[in-house]
Amino acid sequence: MNKFEINNLDLYYDDFHALKNINMEIQANAVTAFIGPSGCGKSTFLRSLNRMNDLVAGCRITGQVLMDGTDIYTPDTDVNILRKNVGMVFQKPNPFPMSVYNNIAYGPRTHGITKKSRLDEIVEKSLRDAAIWDEVKDRLHSSALGLSGGQQQRLCIARALAVKPQVLLMDEPTSALDPISTAKVEDLVMELKKDYTIIMVTHNMQQALRASDDTAFFLLGEMVEKAPTQQLFSNPQDKRCEEYITGRFG
Repeated sequence: MNKFEINNLDLYYDDFHALKNINMEIQANAVTAFIGPSGCGKSTFLRSLNRMNDLVAGCRITGQVLMDGTDIYTPDTDVNILRKNVGMVFQKPNPFPMSVYNNIAYGPRTHGITKKSRLDEIVEKSLRDAAIWDEVKDRLHSSALGLSGGQQQRLCIARALAVKPQVLLMDEPTSALDPISTAKVEDLVMELKKDYTIIMVTHNMQQALRASDDTAFFLLGEMVEKAPTQQLFSNPQDKRCEEYITGRFG
């Protein structure tokens, strides 16, 4: 089953044509990786899936982005609800300068949950789901900024999970992490796909191979090829994709 269907998507920053006629289906409860050289449109496309590009001056989008069959770009779309349902984890960990507990409780509170017992449940479940509960359960009321980089990134994943999204967008979530922390996040991603649809931008092709079910290759604003990950890496159909994967690109 598809979570997203993208039809004839074009994105412009003023006169610059950043994304060109993107057509793609993204499976529910799977990990989809976007690969390609820097500046090819991966992150721009990722941010179009929860309308983060709305915040960029001069950005204009045509075409359709259907989530569960509903176009998220219609005028009556509630963008706040969309972003609750389609959470985002950024390249560098960005915990709020507050306690571990309040980082997780922040989102539920903004959506009207104020009862402490309920917030306690959400905080524990989110931290458990992000595989960090055992590391922080005795530090819930200490500053999140005191955690290691890898712990901060898993905290940010827990913070995104706390508002019960359906989709998790991850923009190079391990690029600032050491190998051990990277492995923990990759293991977490593969565990979370049972309950969430995960879409991940990565420059690390080994990561795409290890952690994703499907992979899409982007180049110069176009989605050149998309296939099941093992198939795309073992038998790419497009010569440019093959050159990129084998390190002969450019």
